[in-house]
Amino acid sequence: MVFTNRHQAAELLADALAAYKDRHPLILAIPRGAVAMGQQLARALDGELDVVLVRKLRAPFNPEFAIGSIDESGWTYVADYAESAGGTPAYLEQEKQAQLATIRQRRAQYTPLRPPIDPAGRIVIVVDDGLATGATMISALHALRAQRPARLICAVPVAPPDTLEKIRPYADEVVRLHAPEYFRAVGQFYADFPQVDDTEVEAILRQAGA
Repeated sequence: MVFTNRHQAAELLADALAAYKDRHPLILAIPRGAVAMGQQLARALDGELDVVLVRKLRAPFNPEFAIGSIDESGWTYVADYAESAGGTPAYLEQEKQAQLATIRQRRAQYTPLRPPIDPAGRIVIVVDDGLATGATMISALHALRAQRPARLICAVPVAPPDTLEKIRPYADEVVRLHAPEYFRAVGQFYADFPQVDDTEVEAILRQAGA
C-alpha cells in the first residue's frame, strides 16, 4: 500500500476511527508532519485539535535514526539498542537538553496565547503520519496517560509490526492502516511526502484555536 499523500492517509484514518465521530475526541498531532492530518481528523470526527510535543533522541552518527525520545515534562524513553548506536550516558544527556529546548521553542511558537488542551476525561487520539522505531509515539502516549484521558488511541497510517507491538502497552487501542514487514522509512509509503514547516503548523493551530 502506498498513500497518495497525507491527505488521503487522513481520510482513510478518519474512516477507521468513525466510531469516535460525535464523541468530541481530542485529536493530538505530533508535529510537524501530522498536524494537517490532525486537522482533517478533527473535522471529520467533530473533534478538537491540538499538538503533543515530543522529540526523538537522535543517534550521534545518524540524526534520522531515533535511539529514544523525550516529552514536554522531560520524561525520557531510551531504546534498548541506544548504547550500541553510540548513545552513551553523556551523549544522551546532551541530546535530551537540546531536544527539550526545541520543545519549549515550539510550544512558544505553536500555542502562544493558550495552554495545551487538557486531555483529562477525554477520548484522546494521537496521530502521526507513520512510525519507524515508534520512539516519539511512546513518549507521547506516556505523557498523555499521566493526564488521565478516558481512552487513549494511537492512530497511524503505517508502521512495521514490531513497532506496533512496542506501542500497544501504552495505548488502549492502536489503529493502523498498513503494517508492512519490509520497512525502511515512513516516506517510502507515500507518493507525495513533502516537508512541513513551522509556518504551516502555526496557521493550522491558529485556525483551530479560533
